[in-house]
Amino acid sequence: MLKFSKMHGLGNDFVVIDAINQQVELSSEQILFLADRQRGIGFDQLLLVERTSRSDVDFRYRIFNADGSEVAQCGNGARCFARFVRDKKLTAKDTIAVETASGIIFPSLLDSGDVKVDMGLPIFNPWDIPFDWSEQAITYELVLADGATAIIGAVSMGNPHAVIVVDNIAHADVAGIGPQIESHIQFPERVNVGFMDVVDPSHIKLRVYERGAGETEACGTGACAAVVSGIQRGLLARDVKVDLPGGRLLISWPDDASSVWMTGSATQVFDGEIAWATINKQ
Repeated sequence: MLKFSKMHGLGNDFVVIDAINQQVELSSEQILFLADRQRGIGFDQLLLVERTSRSDVDFRYRIFNADGSEVAQCGNGARCFARFVRDKKLTAKDTIAVETASGIIFPSLLDSGDVKVDMGLPIFNPWDIPFDWSEQAITYELVLADGATAIIGAVSMGNPHAVIVVDNIAHADVAGIGPQIESHIQFPERVNVGFMDVVDPSHIKLRVYERGAGETEACGTGACAAVVSGIQRGLLARDVKVDLPGGRLLISWPDDASSVWMTGSATQVFDGEIAWATINKQ
């Protein structure tokens, strides 16, 4: 049997698997099956808790999208990861050093029950995002497949993001524009697409079309990327409330040389088991 926990961060839902106390090897096809909301378990991302070979960190953290692809970072997942390892008594620490494919992150469990995460420095160099553009700018005019154009900010928070400013979040064409930008040829590893409605300098509304998952209830790295892009454009203050369909995150970028900080909830839904025989049929 494969033991797992179902969790969510503001409705962005995860299956979290302890790969320390059980042997776990999953193919892309098996992950696709587990992600199926009718025949499997259902999730936006699958999170693996693994041992690390490094002496300066506590755990290794791997993230897989619902389409089976592996990605480097997930902000809401990081909060759920921290809550999981504490609740399952894998650590007694309040602040945890976690190895990811994009570097080390440091989630901290607060007395309020929320989790605060040092998300690291934002990356703007196009080739490091990666974004196929000749030189760095604050905004870029991207030509879409239908001939229309979109003004985006491009930033990596350990994974690539394109940020669009919209006038009304409820009427934003997330389903139409999101897939066009997500798979745009100038983003060689695809991209998460954020639609940002600026309420005032310290408050935005945000919807995110995530690569490999579609629109989700919340995206932690997307919230960080939107705030960073908004600050660069002169639209936002350094501390911003971000309202997503699933709830609110608090994002802080103290100055251009600092890490981006994210604070929000992480919720345990249930624990479960699924038979390997069922998974292996896929």
